[in-house]
Amino acid sequence: MALTTAAAGTINAKKTYGSGDTEVRALDDVTVSFDQGQFTAIMGPSGSGKSTLMHCLAGLDRLTSGQVIIGETDLSTLSEKELTLLRRTKVGFVFQAFNLIPTLTALENITLPLDLGKAKPDQALLDEVVTAVGLADRLSHKPNELSGGQQQRVAVARALASRPDVIFADEPTGNLDSQTGAEILDFMRRAVTEFGQTIVMVTHDPIAAAYADRVLFLADGKIVSELVEPTTDSILSQLRAATLGAKPQDA
Repeated sequence: MALTTAAAGTINAKKTYGSGDTEVRALDDVTVSFDQGQFTAIMGPSGSGKSTLMHCLAGLDRLTSGQVIIGETDLSTLSEKELTLLRRTKVGFVFQAFNLIPTLTALENITLPLDLGKAKPDQALLDEVVTAVGLADRLSHKPNELSGGQQQRVAVARALASRPDVIFADEPTGNLDSQTGAEILDFMRRAVTEFGQTIVMVTHDPIAAAYADRVLFLADGKIVSELVEPTTDSILSQLRAATLGAKPQDA
């Protein structure tokens, strides 16, 4: 199976913990692709496998069997050193906890992945990203001088500045108030629509998931349903149906 139009994906992905009677299948034969220039949200109850799927897709964890593809690269063929390089050059990350370096300025945090790779930023893209996230007058500030929303803007700008093949966002608005979270999601939506970025986001929030082009629902390590062009109402309906054990309605 080829993933020629995909920025990332998995083929027959399995991830197990333990063995015998204590074996847990965090991912159970998952095959999925994430097209270039698409915003996908991943939802599911605690223990459904959504975080495991993201961590394996991002090269932060390895599968028990199967394949993870980023661009045209099969991550299972890479050494740890090669995997580290791929994460630095091909993948962007946005986490709930921001993960900024406290001793660096906002600008230094944004360009850190490029600096680590001894690469110079595309100044035009950097200027565009900084302006788009409203950080032009905060670049010299360190994280403790920024609000939570501003810190997350720095994290999103950092993820975009190196033009990664795909950005993985793990509950990116979880530590933010609703208005600030909406501003971050608006910008992530713009990054897909205007910059052609590919974003895969894990979230428990139906309002956040409605910013995506599609939503995947996981349960017991499997993808059990999918919504295209989701709305908050259609997502809530799908979640209610799953909770009740009913067959979700087409949306």
